Amino acid sequence: MSRAELDQLHDFPYRRLAALFGDDQPGKSPLLTHIGEPQGNPPALLEEAVAKNSHLWSKYPPINGTPDYRKTVADWATKRFGLDDGYIDPDSMILPACGTREALFLAALMAAARKRAMLKEGTRPVICLPNPLYHVYFGGALMAQADIVAVDATAENNFVPDYESLSPEILDRTALVFLCSPGNPTGTVASLARLKTMIEAARRHDFILAVDECYSEIWFDNPPPGGLEACAALGGGLDNVMVFNSLSKRSSAPGLRNGVIIGPPDLMADFQMLRGYGGAQVPGPLLAAATALWADNGHADENRRLYNRLVDIATEELGNLPGFSRPEAAFFLWYDVAKCGMTGEEAAKRLWAEQGVKVMPGRYMSRADETGKTPGDDFIRIALVHDEETTRDLCDRIRQVVAG
Repeated sequence: MSRAELDQLHDFPYRRLAALFGDDQPGKSPLLTHIGEPQGNPPALLEEAVAKNSHLWSKYPPINGTPDYRKTVADWATKRFGLDDGYIDPDSMILPACGTREALFLAALMAAARKRAMLKEGTRPVICLPNPLYHVYFGGALMAQADIVAVDATAENNFVPDYESLSPEILDRTALVFLCSPGNPTGTVASLARLKTMIEAARRHDFILAVDECYSEIWFDNPPPGGLEACAALGGGLDNVMVFNSLSKRSSAPGLRNGVIIGPPDLMADFQMLRGYGGAQVPGPLLAAATALWADNGHADENRRLYNRLVDIATEELGNLPGFSRPEAAFFLWYDVAKCGMTGEEAAKRLWAEQGVKVMPGRYMSRADETGKTPGDDFIRIALVHDEETTRDLCDRIRQVVAG
C-alpha cells in the first residue's frame, strides 16, 4: 500500500461537498438532504428492548450474535423472499454487524485474499463497483489492493451496471462484485432475471457477488427481488453470494447500527473469523432490540407508507419539471439537473446559496474515466427523509432553482 493509494481515501463525498461550499452561508434555514438519514422516530419497542436487556451491558457479546437473533432474521428473510423452510440455516449462514458499512468494507478484504490464492503469483485481483456508488465500496476495494473496475450505471442500462459484459479475462480475475439494489443513489431495482444472470456469472468465474439490499423494504408497488430469492430460483444454495441488509432504513434506526449478512456456510465461516479480528460485536442490549425490530413487520409497513407519501409529494410538486424521475424504490431522487442547464455541482451550490438546501452532487458519488468525466456529472442526489410538511417545503425550494 503506497501513500498515493492511501491518499485516495481522502476523495470522500462529504469532504468534497464541504470544500465545494467553503464559507458559503445557506440562503435560508438549512434543510439537509445530502445524506440518507431517516428523520422519523424508531418504534417504541426499540427503547423497550434495550431497557429490558440492560443487564447485558456488562457482557462481551458473541461475534455471531445470539441464536434468537439469527433465527429471527432467518424467519424474516424466509417469509420476505418466499423461501422454503430451512433454506437458510441460522447458525451457519447469518451474522450480525455494526451496520453494513463495516461488513461491506471487510467483505472486500476477504474476497481479495480468497481470489489472490487462486491467481498466478503477482496477479492482482479485481473488484468491480457500480458507478455511481456508495463510497464504502471504493474504500474497501482500495484497501484490499485490488484493481478497481467501475461499471457505469446509466439510463441506457436502467442504472443497473452490466457486469456480465466485462471480458472473461477481467471476470476470471474478479474477487468481488458490488451490487446495490434498490440502488443508492439511483433508486432503481435489479430484476430477478438480472440477479440470476449475475449469480451465474459469479459461479462461472468464482467471484463473490455482494448484494447490498439496505433499501429493500422501501418500495412503492411491488417488493423488489433480492439475492436470496434469485439463488432459490436457480435451484441451489447461496454459493458465491453474500447479501447485506440493515435496520437503518427499514426501521428508521440508523443509530442502532445493526446490519446483517446472509451467505453460504463456507464464506460465512471465513467472514466470521475476519470480523473476529477486525470487526466490533453488536452489544447485547442493541442486539436484543434488533431482534425485536426484525420480528415486527408492522412498523416497517408504516415506514414504507410514509416514504410512499413522500415520493408522491415529490412527484406532485416536481414531476412536471425537466430532469425529474420517480424512483422505483428507496427514498432518493436522482435528479438530472443537466436538463435544467446545470451541472450537479452548480445545482448544489445554487440550492445551498439561494435556498439553504444541501444535496449531494452526483459527481461526488462517482468514479471518473480517463477524460475526467463521470456518469454522475449531470445529477444531484436528494434524500426524501423528512416529514410531509418539510418535504413540501423542500420541493418548493428545489423548484425555485431548477425551474428558474
